[in-house]
Amino acid sequence: MRVMLVHPSALMYSEIFLRLEPLGLERVAAAARDAGHEVRVVDLQVLSRALLDRELESFAPEAVGISLNYLANIPEAIEIAHHAKAASPGCFVFLGGHSVSFIAEHVLEQAEGAVDAVVRGEGEPAVEPLLAAVRDGGLKDVPGVVCAEGRGPAPKLLDTLDSPRPARDLMRRRNRYFIGELDPCASIEFTRGCPWDCSFCSAWTFYGRSYRKASPEAAAEEMASIREPNVFIVDDVAFIRPEHGEGIAAELERRRIRKQYYLETRSDVLLRNEEVFARWTRLGLRYMFLGMEALDAEGLDLYRKRVSPDDNFKALETARRLGIMVAINLIVDPAWDAERFRLVREFALSVPEIVHLTVMTPYPGTEIWHTESRQLTTRDYRLFDIQHAVVPTALPLEEFYRELVRTQAVLNRKHLGLSNAIGALGVLGRTLARGQTNFARMLWKFGSVYNVRRQMADHRRPVRYELPLPRHSATPPGRQDLFIHTRAASHARPQADPEPDGV
Repeated sequence: MRVMLVHPSALMYSEIFLRLEPLGLERVAAAARDAGHEVRVVDLQVLSRALLDRELESFAPEAVGISLNYLANIPEAIEIAHHAKAASPGCFVFLGGHSVSFIAEHVLEQAEGAVDAVVRGEGEPAVEPLLAAVRDGGLKDVPGVVCAEGRGPAPKLLDTLDSPRPARDLMRRRNRYFIGELDPCASIEFTRGCPWDCSFCSAWTFYGRSYRKASPEAAAEEMASIREPNVFIVDDVAFIRPEHGEGIAAELERRRIRKQYYLETRSDVLLRNEEVFARWTRLGLRYMFLGMEALDAEGLDLYRKRVSPDDNFKALETARRLGIMVAINLIVDPAWDAERFRLVREFALSVPEIVHLTVMTPYPGTEIWHTESRQLTTRDYRLFDIQHAVVPTALPLEEFYRELVRTQAVLNRKHLGLSNAIGALGVLGRTLARGQTNFARMLWKFGSVYNVRRQMADHRRPVRYELPLPRHSATPPGRQDLFIHTRAASHARPQADPEPDGV
């Protein structure tokens, strides 16, 4: 069967700071190819819509799958589905990914016949039986599938992260993937799932709090196959288990693999496993993303981070000592006033770390979705990108955006302004010498992407597709009710670890 897999366009944040290869889609592509299908991938983050149109005509796919890891991409995905049906009459169109898994029935209804099925949960174990059912029938019996006939059995968890290996050879314009000055940059996955339960996050509800690890041998073998000099480790929390991080490091050392790495972790994990991170700095770890989320204990408790402000600041000191540049994320509460924004600017200018801001957004699958969704001021999917306010703001909305953009502009000048560009001439020279322009473009694009007029105009766009509201009941849903995957429902036995201490 001819199968085309599509990743939608880049979101607002990705227009400047990063553009990552669609690792999940690459793994689904590999699983489909292993099952004997002819597969083509179109990533609209780096390829044009005109190219997609030509590919739909020339390749004439029998099945089109669209990745929906981001809620804001749902309207675009539905439009692509309609276009695919018109360009290749009779083709089977399915959606899959993290965000759509929580609202599958609603999106299926909104697509008005352009989407034949939505795959809930992990795509790798679902794609082979899904495509077999397209050919032979029995679609409603495929685990994880939602279709017009109803919802199939519970989705399965992938047996092992060691396979399938991402089909990177199917990707085009790989030189367009980057994160910050790591240009170009590939991605790799060592673990899947998160044992913590932050109230704003749906990673733990998607995976049912399972936690699985790739074997060190398979991880190192995959790393050896990556051509890019830079690699982003996409794990929700890197090196939770020190022996796993040590094992992969040992395999990389044995193979004499050396790259520059960027990863994401938690402050308490860094403090607990400092030796592992120190070893990885010797392998090339240069950048780390720390989701501090809040500067005070009240904010950390609100988001159920299970760390203290002292832990966060000790972690920053540890990273500095190890020579790792840290990017801090802070969640902007729509209740902030001008004084709170000023204090955040003051903090950001007082530390050497990069500080990023994301707006608190209740997403389906998170606990705050069930507590905050009644307050929604919009249900436009496109605004659910953590850069727009979707619940009431204490300041008038335009003033809120003015303070937000002002704060972001201060942070941008701190790290990406002209003086820093001059200081980064060495980095610019190396990337440009390799024909890489992503980092150079990033230095100058801030004003065209982040501005009050654009964000206010986004709120005034006509809305065709709207997010559904959760069903409100007298009692909040139990944690098990939030899960997409449950261990009992899966025939696979994941390599699960006990929850970290204190969780």
